[in-house]
Amino acid sequence: MKIGYVYSPVFLMHSAAGHPEAPQRLEAIMQVWRDAHLIEDLVAIEPTEATDERLLRVHSQKHLNTIAYADRRGGLQIDGDTYMNAYSRLAAYLAAGAAMNAVDAVMTGIVDATFALVRPPGHHATRDLAMGFCLFNNIAVAAQYALDRYNLERVLVMDFDVHHGNGTQDIFYASPDVFYFSTHRYPFYPGSGHWRDVGAEQGRGFTINVPMPHGVGNDQFARVFDALLYPAMRRYQPQLVLVSAGYDAHWADPLGALTLLDAAGYHYMTQVLHAIAQEFAEGHIVLLLEGGYNFDALGWSSYASVQALLGKSAPNDPVGPPPRPERDITDLIEHLQGVHRLV
Repeated sequence: MKIGYVYSPVFLMHSAAGHPEAPQRLEAIMQVWRDAHLIEDLVAIEPTEATDERLLRVHSQKHLNTIAYADRRGGLQIDGDTYMNAYSRLAAYLAAGAAMNAVDAVMTGIVDATFALVRPPGHHATRDLAMGFCLFNNIAVAAQYALDRYNLERVLVMDFDVHHGNGTQDIFYASPDVFYFSTHRYPFYPGSGHWRDVGAEQGRGFTINVPMPHGVGNDQFARVFDALLYPAMRRYQPQLVLVSAGYDAHWADPLGALTLLDAAGYHYMTQVLHAIAQEFAEGHIVLLLEGGYNFDALGWSSYASVQALLGKSAPNDPVGPPPRPERDITDLIEHLQGVHRLV
């Protein structure tokens, strides 16, 4: 099993003093991976910048103009959460390009799976708007690229970030070509992701939102994957699995607000996603980094995901176990099984 990773020091150059979406996030991941002697077992994939032509497949010209304007100004605060400095435009173009490079690596057989360690993250960015720490929607760029370049018809985007990926959902909401499945805390930022949001027009039925209450952890996430995600994918049969890999649902995350996952939970979720890829998509799976703001939790949870891809057991999470029992969501799972006819 060959696993690739996409990384560039340029991703560390996007920064703002005191902001939680900081370069130390990637540094923490790389430190854990190096200390565990993981890097030497992975295939390094060099990222290249996305072109405007590729970005315009999922973003508007207005959006690209906004990023270009901020770049000419040497950076600015786009909204209360989202910043740009003098290097952010380059990092954003490289992050979107890295997402496509990761797709190429698995689709051409260079590796069996890839993890793109990118910043800035992407899943909140809409067709017209940068928001929620995100400039371009990296995973949307990757999904559309896979459809265009490899003539695919069915791509799964699974998003386990604690925040709903409003941008990804919106971009593909009316399309059956991309199935968007999200587990997220609700109600929570950005306020989207109700279970009633199931897609529109030809895309109706190709969005599943699992709005989690606070206090949900490993066992309930596993039930969601087993009872909702896997049955939905047996019906959909994706040709590529893309993962918005946000690790801010870890119990120790400062922005996750009482979601109770740990590294073992991320290991199991990645195992299931890998199994889906192996059963339906010739093993093709790509993880793209989204959130995760406790540096230790982020490093070890991302490591757990790679261990799952390698078929190895979950590491012991040095951050420790969740501090309280988790909440049962049987009623929500059974309700969604009925809504989406998964029983």
